[in-house]
Amino acid sequence: MADEYPIFRFNAEREAIVEETVRRVLASTRDTLFALNDAAYHEARRLDGSRKPKDLAELEEWRRLARRLGRMSELERRDKLREIVEGYGWDVAGNFDPRVYRFSTSLVPSLVTGLLAPRKLATLVRDPRKLFGFDALAEKFLIDGEVDLARKLAARGTVVFVPTHSSNMDSIVFGHALDRADLPPATYGAGKNLFTNPVLAFFMRNLGAYRVDRRLRHKLYKDVLKAYSCVLIERGYHSLFFPGGTRSRSGGIERHLKLGLAGTGIEAYARTLLAGHERRVYFVPATINYLITLEAETLIRDYLSEAGKARYIIEDDESSRPGRMARFVSKLLGHSGAVHIRFGAALDPYGNGVDEHGVSHDHRGRPVDPASYLRDLDGEVALNPAREMQYTRQLGEELAVAYRRNAVAMATHIVAAAAFGALRRAAGTDDLFAVLRMRDQVTLSRDELAREVLGVKDRLLELEKRGEAAVSSEARRMSGGDLVEQAIQAFRGYHTSPVIQPREDGLALSDTNLLFYYQNRLAVHGVGWDPTAQGEPRPRTAAA
Repeated sequence: MADEYPIFRFNAEREAIVEETVRRVLASTRDTLFALNDAAYHEARRLDGSRKPKDLAELEEWRRLARRLGRMSELERRDKLREIVEGYGWDVAGNFDPRVYRFSTSLVPSLVTGLLAPRKLATLVRDPRKLFGFDALAEKFLIDGEVDLARKLAARGTVVFVPTHSSNMDSIVFGHALDRADLPPATYGAGKNLFTNPVLAFFMRNLGAYRVDRRLRHKLYKDVLKAYSCVLIERGYHSLFFPGGTRSRSGGIERHLKLGLAGTGIEAYARTLLAGHERRVYFVPATINYLITLEAETLIRDYLSEAGKARYIIEDDESSRPGRMARFVSKLLGHSGAVHIRFGAALDPYGNGVDEHGVSHDHRGRPVDPASYLRDLDGEVALNPAREMQYTRQLGEELAVAYRRNAVAMATHIVAAAAFGALRRAAGTDDLFAVLRMRDQVTLSRDELAREVLGVKDRLLELEKRGEAAVSSEARRMSGGDLVEQAIQAFRGYHTSPVIQPREDGLALSDTNLLFYYQNRLAVHGVGWDPTAQGEPRPRTAAA
């Protein structure tokens, strides 16, 4: 089965994919003077101030180009444009090595288990069949939802997986989930900064990841990324995008999505129709839910600070520290159900639901032909960027609804929501930062916090009955006291400061920032305190 996955033919088509990407960008660039000037301006601004010899040489090259542009002929500008676009195309292009794929999906998880849980490795060695599988991690990673539907649609067309994004671990974890669920591997964009880690770089470079340099903000580079993604989807390569863009700084579920690359699925579908060989494209939303989050401390600090308004790339978070990452993985392996991936119902590029036969249905349940969205008044299929942009926004709204329905509430989220509600009442104010300053000033008895936790859990279970939320199977069967204990144990030994600190007089609510971060996961359900309003930290006025 694995050898039949589309991505296994990637290397044979790699050169053709890059060539087609370059051809499209060149063909769509009408004003070469503007395109080159825009690129030179943004790159000069980015590189100005750097003291690295390589950056200084590149800066001088861009400045030289900017000075020459007005004197260059159109042919010279076209040649320069081709040179730059080809450079970007080959820099972006991924790679796929079937040998590395087989290795990573068999031996690597067991070796990780052996390093972090030696007693579990001893069991595996006694049963060699388990050494080359994910059995040791199965109880730690729960996968559910519309998995069968995604599997059937992957056999019918091209699937674009669109999960939530909260950690640099997400691509690794989601890749594991795809393999566990017998779903095909997918190409995906990974920040170029992540390729500085030699181990991660080796696997990402050989498992279909293409490099995205988020430092490059000009249109020409974005056009290359979009064209590359579009060509991949057209050719049947299943893809993975994080519509939230960067990781969720607040810890909350994304509601305002950045769908630039995901929108290429609409264009890809249209191009297959124009070429006379329709290939359906299906979007599969999913949520990646962690009991604890690797970079929680850095992300929430960035969110609450001025840096959170402008720092798009965080290079000094916990994922860059091997020791911290090892402690995180070790902590996850100590809890069953510590990672929960939930697949939502598939959508077509226009936000319609899709059944197992690949048939789209509108909100009234009526079958609808997705090609009809692309036809003009004469019934001809045509590309229309403005129209496609509107369709992309509609898709984003449906994805946000799917995230809300499939976000899985776990012990740490539930306990943090209850604890933060107590902090808010003690502060007696709707000023978020006044509540955050209540560090170590509020202490609850275990019974009191357990009662608060049950109240939050009951509200979530009610929402779950209406299909508006999901509660982890672990949390569902736990008592309030057990939920409190699991949350304390999950926080302890990983986060650098106590989140909830057991004392003789009760439980001190210590790290208010982290309590805020974990409770934000439930804000999308109206449970806890909603920090979002125009992207700024702001509390809800409703009772917590």
